[in-house]
Amino acid sequence: MAQKGVDLDEETFSCSICLDLLKDPVTIPCGHNYCMKCIRGFWDGKEKIYSCPQCRKTFKPRPVLVKNFMFAALVEQLKKTGLQAAPADHCYAGPEDVSCDFCSGRKLKAIKSCLFCLASYCEKHLQPHLDEAAFKKHKLVEPSKNLQENICSIHDEVMKMFCRTDQKCICFICSVDEHRGHDTVLAAAERTERQRDLEESQQQIQQRIQDREKEVKLLQQDLLFLRNEIKTVTLVEVQLVTNCQCRENLLVLVTFLLYGSFLNPLLFRTK
Repeated sequence: MAQKGVDLDEETFSCSICLDLLKDPVTIPCGHNYCMKCIRGFWDGKEKIYSCPQCRKTFKPRPVLVKNFMFAALVEQLKKTGLQAAPADHCYAGPEDVSCDFCSGRKLKAIKSCLFCLASYCEKHLQPHLDEAAFKKHKLVEPSKNLQENICSIHDEVMKMFCRTDQKCICFICSVDEHRGHDTVLAAAERTERQRDLEESQQQIQQRIQDREKEVKLLQQDLLFLRNEIKTVTLVEVQLVTNCQCRENLLVLVTFLLYGSFLNPLLFRTK
């Protein structure tokens, strides 16, 4: 009974916005309590119409927030007696989470779903499935909101078989009735085989990626080599052109030295 009292106090004196113990608690007109900073921030994003985050009751005009000193004193007293605030990564279920089907009041996140019970459990309520022999054969899976999808719509049985002929999950009754003579296996075996095939495909794809990366690296090295070769050839061409120009200049000079004295009188006589 004492434990239930602590749970009640913890929930009663927690802010449903930040999920922490109330800080500077205020009571709004509908009777719900929040941290002053939390409800003020919640309302600051609204325009003219202000509502309670829990019951959605609307207020107009915006209520004046006044610190509830009685609640503040009780929260401080609870802190002194050992009650701590919920951790930052609180386990309460949000809109996108799978909630525990057995929590009362504010529901915690489910950590497992049972295909036999067709229910989801938080850590606390899952414990009997882990400890009690009666639950040992129950199939626990990751939390799912669509547990009903695992139930045969015809026979209202858990679909534990897989029909490879029709590529669909079926229940045991289906396997000896509508799917008699089909290639059927346990759904768990099919899942294991497909998981293995998927892992092999991933490994093959990864190997192909690595091979392509090696090829790209070799091509980059070849491209760099070709660029260096082009630079070398260009330098050689420039050098050859320079040498040819030097030879031409030398030839002109030699010609002038050899025939200059002979050519000058001819040029002069022509004029």
